[in-house]
Parts: sequence; C-alpha cells; structure tokens
Amino acid sequence: MRLNDGSVARRLSTLGKHLVGDHYYDCTTTNSSSDPITPMASQGADDRTISPSPTSGGITGGSVFGHVAQAPEDPILGVTVAYNKDPSPVKVNLGVGAYRTEEGKPLVLNVVRRAEQLLLNDPNRIKEYLPITGLAEFNKLSAKLIFGQDSPAIQENRVTTVQCLSGTGSLRVGAEFLAKHYHEHTIYIPLPTWGNHPKVFTIAGLTVKTYRYYDPATRGLNFQGLLEDLSAAPSGAIVLLHACAHNPTGVDPTLDQWEHIRQLMRSKGLLPFFDSAYQGFASGSLDADAQPVRLFVADGGELLAAQSYAKNMGLYGERVGALSIVCKTRDVAVRVESQLKLVIRPMYSNPPIHGASIVATILRDREMYGGWTIELKAMADRIISMRTQLHEALLARGTPGDWSHIIKQIGMFTFTGLNTDQVAFMTKEYHIYMTSDGRISMAGLSSRTVPHLADAIHAAVTGAV
Repeated sequence: MRLNDGSVARRLSTLGKHLVGDHYYDCTTTNSSSDPITPMASQGADDRTISPSPTSGGITGGSVFGHVAQAPEDPILGVTVAYNKDPSPVKVNLGVGAYRTEEGKPLVLNVVRRAEQLLLNDPNRIKEYLPITGLAEFNKLSAKLIFGQDSPAIQENRVTTVQCLSGTGSLRVGAEFLAKHYHEHTIYIPLPTWGNHPKVFTIAGLTVKTYRYYDPATRGLNFQGLLEDLSAAPSGAIVLLHACAHNPTGVDPTLDQWEHIRQLMRSKGLLPFFDSAYQGFASGSLDADAQPVRLFVADGGELLAAQSYAKNMGLYGERVGALSIVCKTRDVAVRVESQLKLVIRPMYSNPPIHGASIVATILRDREMYGGWTIELKAMADRIISMRTQLHEALLARGTPGDWSHIIKQIGMFTFTGLNTDQVAFMTKEYHIYMTSDGRISMAGLSSRTVPHLADAIHAAVTGAV
C-alpha cells in the first residue's frame, strides 16, 4: 500500500506525533513510494522546528551528563581497587571486611555448602517472589538468634522482623521507618564508626550527630565521654550502638559498662538502634556476643536491631540480613510491620530468596547449627591468633609504643593508631593496603604475612625506610 493512501498516511502521522510530540513528522509528504518521509519543517509547511533528541547529546554533540563529576572511590572498597592494581608479589590487603583463610583465600563454610546442596536437591523448591517482609521462617529464626530462644519479647509477640538486604539494607529500612514515624529525627552515632553509617542515616532523612567513643590516647573506650555525650542528648534521640566487635576500633564496652549505658538511655528515653554485623565473630560465642542487645530487651523497652549474615556465615554476596523492632505490645508490632512494608515495597519490593533459605536451613537443623558454631568459633579463634602473633612480632622488633591494644581489641578489625602519613608510607614502601585511618582487618592476615606487616609498622613508626 502506498503512502498516499489516506488511511495509511493518517496512521503514520498519528504514530509520528506519539513518537516525537509536538515536533511531529508530516507523513503525507513524500517524493516517491520509496523515499524517506520528510519533516514538515524542511518543507516550510510549519514554522515549528524539530529539536534534536535529548539523548543524542544536543546540537553540540555533548552528553546531557557532561556536567557529572568523577566521584572518589569509596574509602573502604577503594582500598581493594588500589590493591588489585598493584603488581607487587608481596602486597597484602588489610582493608577488605571479609574473612580469609590462612592461605589468604575466601572461605565458604562447609555447613553453607551442605545447606545449598539440600536446597538444590529439593524437587519442590521454587523461585517465586517472597512476601515483602521476606522468608517467614528466616525472620523467626533470626529474631531468636539475636534475642534468645526464650526471649520474653518473642514469647509475647512484641517483635516484628523483616528480611532485608544484609546489614546496610536493614539499617536503611529502619532509618527510613524512623524518619517517617518517630518523633525525634536525630541519631547519635559513635565517633568513629563504620563509614557507611552517616550516609545511610542522612539519606534516609535523619540528622546525624556523634558521641565520643574511642580514646586515641589509650586506644580504648572513652567511657566517660560516651556517658557525658549521651546525657546531653535530647530526650527521645536515637542512638546507634554496635552490638559487638565495634567497627572500626575493635573496642567494646564491658557488660558492666553496657549496663550503665542501658540505665542512662532508658532514663532519658533514648531509642537504641543496634547494628549487629559480627554476632559470634567477636568472642566465638553467639550468645555472648548478643548479651548487650538482650540486656536492653530484658527491661521491656523498645529498640531496633539490624542483623547481617555476611561475616558469621560468610554470605557476603548473598546480601542476607534482618531488621527487628521490639515494641511495647503485640498490637503495636503488627502496625509497625504494616508500615515497614510500605517502606520496603517502593525501595526494592521484596528480598532475594536464596541466601535467606540457606540461613533458615542451618538455623532450623540442630546438627547443622552445631556445625556452624564450630566453624564460626574456628574463624574467631584464627583472628585472635593473628592478634597474638602480630603483638608478639612488634615486641620482638622493639617497635616503640604500647601495642597491647592489638590483643585487647576484639573482632575482625584493629584500630592500630597509625596516622595517615604512616599508612601511606606502608602502602608505598611495603605494598600493604588499609584504610587511611589505620584500621586493619585481622582476617586478612596470616602467619606468613604477619612478619611483613610487623616490619612495615616498625619502619613507619621509627621513620626507617
């Protein structure tokens, strides 16, 4: 059919209007049946002109995103980027927040492989969407893991738990919920803290302030400063607390100190928001590492807790986490969950199924759970061993300073006390990569690399090349 056929011309003209809006093509003007359709503007039939498509870069040929600046590398993830570019055979990456074996290799737990095999062999397993709140069994078992099997809050159905995208996603969902439904929009975070904390809370709509936590002079806890800052916080403010193995310092309060913190916070009506990224990874005991959280639950008060299974099950890339909110009553918990759904739905709709299924498979089976605790303690013990070896190596070299904080701190990270210039020196001269604040991942060390790190620290402290 030829274009001068009236019905076809009208259809093409209508289509052209839909495709280019006001700057449409006159589909009735042709040179021949095989000629391309000519724009009206070039025919003089209309004084309107056809603008270049925005996605074509405009008349000048430049990108509509040409003004976008190059963003800096993430201060933590950027360490690995720099490490990967270094061709040195003696390079060591102590920036990555992931467990490594004595051989420096990533580890997949045996119990995780077993759980995955069970899931793979299940002929009834499907890949349908999970509910907005995630895998129900995973949520139930996660709450029990952090609050305890006999937790009164769980028994009274005062806890609502939703599956989220690991620790970061759990924090973000909790922060956005608080920004929408909590009367106080100020959150106090420890100084220092994980670099992503202020970003997550700020973007969610909360105002971030800090409370003193680390004492550079003692390389331990500034407990008095902590109490003073929380005492000065406005009533009802949110307080971020690391459940155990504080990142980046590795400095945790004692249980007695935790009790003082609890009493102070409850007396002022401060709302605890626990970040639990290392349960079982600090001491090797899941129950011991959860004690600070359980202290706050036992008093009947409300709190939030973000959990991650990245470290303690080695499920880094599976992005498995949970957000639990402990409420005063069952009725409140039900309504809180309904609002959490409204936060999650437009954010990522619903969480992934595979990682949560692995966790649920392990936590529900007594034998597999026992196997997990054994592997978890082995990881924690290896990290403790690296602390001991590094401390002894520095003493053997006569490195100036008191390095006892290395064995006093706990968990994956050690806050060495090295300054930015010393870190830069160690990277340049010894090819050792860590964050600029001197934090090192003890899990990235091995018996083979400890002497190299000790040499580098000694040289950096003494100024020797």
